[in-house]
Amino acid sequence: MTTPSPTPTRTPLGSLPPREHLRPGQTETVLDVVIPVYNEEKDLEPCVRRLHDHLSRTFPYGFRITIADNASTDDTPRIAARLDDQMDHVTAVRLEQKGRGRALRTVWSLSDAPVLAYMDVDLSTDLNALLPLVAPLISGHSDLAIGSRLSRSARVVRGPKREFVSRTYNLILRGSLAARFSDAQCGFKAIRGDVAGRLLPMIEDTGWFFDTEMLVLAERAGLRIHEVPVDWVDDPDSTVHLVRTATDDLKGVWRVGRALATGALPLDRLARPFGDDPRDRELSGVPGGLARQVVGFAVVGALSTLLYLGLYSLFRLGVGPQVANAGALLVSALANTSANRRLTFGVRGRERAVRHQAQGLVVFAIGLALTSGSLAALDAATVSPSHTSELTVLVAANLAATVLRFLLFRAWVFPERERRAHDEQQPGAGRDAYDANGPRGPHDCDDLSGSAR
Repeated sequence: MTTPSPTPTRTPLGSLPPREHLRPGQTETVLDVVIPVYNEEKDLEPCVRRLHDHLSRTFPYGFRITIADNASTDDTPRIAARLDDQMDHVTAVRLEQKGRGRALRTVWSLSDAPVLAYMDVDLSTDLNALLPLVAPLISGHSDLAIGSRLSRSARVVRGPKREFVSRTYNLILRGSLAARFSDAQCGFKAIRGDVAGRLLPMIEDTGWFFDTEMLVLAERAGLRIHEVPVDWVDDPDSTVHLVRTATDDLKGVWRVGRALATGALPLDRLARPFGDDPRDRELSGVPGGLARQVVGFAVVGALSTLLYLGLYSLFRLGVGPQVANAGALLVSALANTSANRRLTFGVRGRERAVRHQAQGLVVFAIGLALTSGSLAALDAATVSPSHTSELTVLVAANLAATVLRFLLFRAWVFPERERRAHDEQQPGAGRDAYDANGPRGPHDCDDLSGSAR
């Protein structure tokens, strides 16, 4: 039995390769299945032997079974050590702190297998779903895979209380975090190792909410999640504390939702880390990223123009054209800078946000000079210009100001070298911001039985 060393960083930011099919013989161990346990002296050995037999008979690649003991106080550590000694491809790891999320993050981070999975020790899920679970990850089709008990084709045997809790929890996730996956709690999941190296350091929770946080962040980042309908039979001896677990989960939903709302997580590069996104393709004669930025800037500009014209018409009811123009342009410029900062140029977090707004105001002043000069020229040419004439002149002036604004944003406000430096610093910066916007510290489960909820 081994004790894990401090968690290493598997893959630096920006270095994930394109997803590829894992070729036979490419690596000796393709799949590492982790079984987190806490005081499971009764079920551990039958579970490991049954899983080992199933993988030996049906899995066409090399595999490893890792028992992650979370500070058990019964005979679990001795049984795990014996299985480690007696069985090939079985490894036992001892952790001195409880928490299923902590166990998975530690063991997955240390594993050299390209596909990582975990399942509960009670083996409530039919093992015939294991190969369909990991096959999309081996083929390079998907980034994560989850077993779903709530799929229409799943066959599930469990009591009404657990059914109600599970469905209610997933409704909460859909309503609060806009989650689209169907089952966050099933203890039957897998992830590609290169994705885990980038995603795991962003996950704060160390208990039961770990699964949900991983899936929400992965989905928000644009990673592909494959769902497998499972046959699942409830474990009547499960000792999971539903009320305590539900409370911790709701706290986690609030924390993650707040971090996502404030942009405190560096998900921008996870959204397209594999090099197969059309936005990453190089265009002949076009600087990198320019095509995508032009499209993003055009969309933001169109919305900003509508906001500007609406505000101008509203302000014009009570003040003169110059004051109305200045007020509408100021408000829309602040919104435009914020939107372009995040959406067009991919800058997240609060670092340099005030500076960017100040530079945006300089750009705003240039736009104000163009539009105000156009209004002055209209007044000089026409004694009493109509409201339609004013709007027409302002639209034309704003088009010229928009081109200039894009060039200044790209070359001065958000230059390429600054965005590159921002990307390199983002993991730590994003983490610090995340911690500042959400409670830190472990949310340990008092009972880590390893059984699905």
